[in-house]
Amino acid sequence: MPLSPYLQFDGTCEEALLFYADVFGDPAPELMTFDQVPDGPPDWQSKRILHGQVSVAGGLLLASDTAPGDPADPQAGVSISAALPDDNATRTAFERLAEGGEIVMPYGQTFFSPGFGMVKDRFGTAWMLSIDTPPVT
Repeated sequence: MPLSPYLQFDGTCEEALLFYADVFGDPAPELMTFDQVPDGPPDWQSKRILHGQVSVAGGLLLASDTAPGDPADPQAGVSISAALPDDNATRTAFERLAEGGEIVMPYGQTFFSPGFGMVKDRFGTAWMLSIDTPPVT
């Protein structure tokens, strides 16, 4: 079973997953809210996301909001790496993720990829985007 990153948000999970689905051209995410938990605690009667998932670059990105009342420190110390099929797809995703976010390393050619860049999006998720290239042998 492949690894699937699991991101935590503080009330913006649905917005973030809808945005990621749009950026990467994938179907709308699957979402389950805290108020759908059978016999959940009364303070969980919330539309915050208990679990969500969206396809990104051939993988699965899982996410949730923190439980109501729990503090959050979204994505501290973690980056999501996505290899996209070509320069146009990679550059477009990079530019979209940078909207309202922060460019950490501008998109461009590197010694290991014809296109690579690092950005932290407006939800606090750090991304490392590159062009999917065959491994050097």
